[in-house]
Amino acid sequence: MKNITLNKKAFHDYEIIEKFDAGLSLVGSEVKSIRDGRISLKDAYVEIKKLEAFLLNAHISQYSNASYNNHEPERPRKLLLHRREILKLDNKVKTRGVTIVPLRMFFTDKGLIKIEIALARGKREYDKKQRIIEQDIKRDLDREMKNFR
Repeated sequence: MKNITLNKKAFHDYEIIEKFDAGLSLVGSEVKSIRDGRISLKDAYVEIKKLEAFLLNAHISQYSNASYNNHEPERPRKLLLHRREILKLDNKVKTRGVTIVPLRMFFTDKGLIKIEIALARGKREYDKKQRIIEQDIKRDLDREMKNFR
């Protein structure tokens, strides 16, 4: 599986609880633009309406070679999930502080475009700072170990 894009902001701002893979309902110009790597999941999130999941605020730039049939860059895109997965996500989201965020978009072995979404809980500011401190300590320790050898 080849990654198209990662949502680094999601890993920084949220604690990941559970992951799901979902298909996307796309039009032709969106697929061509995604293959060029012109996509951003930075502020994207997933919302469930009437037992259907939609990806919102994902920016897929317009394809330059498309004619008048070009797509809207930030239109809602339907996610293809099983009904039991949608019900499970919907029940979890109703609890306070839990949301659904996209983590990465990737190609499958068959060339299909899929998106990995996750149930996530927002991190507090001190949790983010603590994680940065731990990463710095680990980096310094690895550097010292390399110099010691």
